[in-house]
Amino acid sequence: MYLAINVVGLLIFLAIGWLFSKDRKAIKWKSIIIMVVFNLFLAWFLTSFSIGRTIVEGAAAGFNELMKVAYTGIEFAIPSMVNVKQMDWFVSVLLPILMIVPLFDILTYIGILPWVIKWIGKGLSWLTGQPKFESFFAIEMMFLGNTEALAVSGLQLKQMNAKRNLTLAMMSMSCVTASIIGAYTQMMPGNFILTAIPVNVINALIVVAMLNPVDVAKEEDTIATMSGSAIAEVEVGSVDENGNAEKEPFFSFLGDSILGAGRLVLIIAANVIAFVAIAALIDKLLGYINPELSLEHILGIIMFPFAWLMGLNTHDAFQFAQFMGMKLVTNEFVVMGKVTKTISTSAFNPHYRAMLTVFLTSFANFSTIGMIIGCFKGLVDKEKNDLISKNVGYMLISGILVSLLSAAMVGLFVW
Repeated sequence: MYLAINVVGLLIFLAIGWLFSKDRKAIKWKSIIIMVVFNLFLAWFLTSFSIGRTIVEGAAAGFNELMKVAYTGIEFAIPSMVNVKQMDWFVSVLLPILMIVPLFDILTYIGILPWVIKWIGKGLSWLTGQPKFESFFAIEMMFLGNTEALAVSGLQLKQMNAKRNLTLAMMSMSCVTASIIGAYTQMMPGNFILTAIPVNVINALIVVAMLNPVDVAKEEDTIATMSGSAIAEVEVGSVDENGNAEKEPFFSFLGDSILGAGRLVLIIAANVIAFVAIAALIDKLLGYINPELSLEHILGIIMFPFAWLMGLNTHDAFQFAQFMGMKLVTNEFVVMGKVTKTISTSAFNPHYRAMLTVFLTSFANFSTIGMIIGCFKGLVDKEKNDLISKNVGYMLISGILVSLLSAAMVGLFVW
């Protein structure tokens, strides 16, 4: 019965995308069906086939090894806080980012990462029938993160029309960044984290193709960032007087990367501390009204129908709904911190564990909206920025739908 509900839930989540579409007649159903079938196969392959499980488990183990290497640097600076019985969350999860961010930046500097992004993006566009740049951007976000991918794509954003800019803003709600995956795998089952990432990429394309369908002429279906060395311009250097990209000296670039990683660590820590404290304050104020009332309880009621549609019994669905609501209002780290000690125990059945991990693996929350709008303000003209600002609701719906679709798809194959 629960499997049947999960299937119905998946269909309902797709129907919501159709219901809220800005132009239902323009939806290209052939492309949607191809992407849904491919994503179902991908979720099935990564969760139910031994080779698929080996791939994601190997990738998760690789990120965990990176984290262990990062602990070497942390141990040098603060030995009393490493290799203890229980490391603080700030030390075990966030400080390794100081090594992992520069590592991915170095891969960008030497040209490996842009090359990988370019060709995977082209393959994805060929497979899904989606515009080349939207496919490229989906892969770019997977490695670089949303604001970083937007910054690198500044030239393309200026050339594209406002409607396609909105598409990228909506997609930006559904990504993670490779440099933070190691932090996730320290808190949640790594195999499901690594399964969620490619599934999210396809679902982001599915959702925007339904909510905001665009028709891109063949002559406009190009990738401006791959000409003129725009990636080098934004990421690793500047442009000389003749318009040619110049690489910044390596150690100057590396120093900037490390400083950027430090800022990221502080931003994440500040957000988690602030949101946890604000949630506690809201709970305290609600407690004056009714001792049984809490923010999690309210969010659980709102999100319950969506959680139940993923094939959970009533008790589990309500708990899952509370986690869903808390993640959207705060961020994924807040919820991961709540469940990290018990997520791999018998307290969570495999179906629940897989779907919760997948749902949490994205930046879809209210604070991300502010980050995206702020990024666009510095990159595009007022007309394009105003359109994005007027469609905050669509950005939120996009992020939620991608998370729901990914969790439901993976959940179909894990019981």
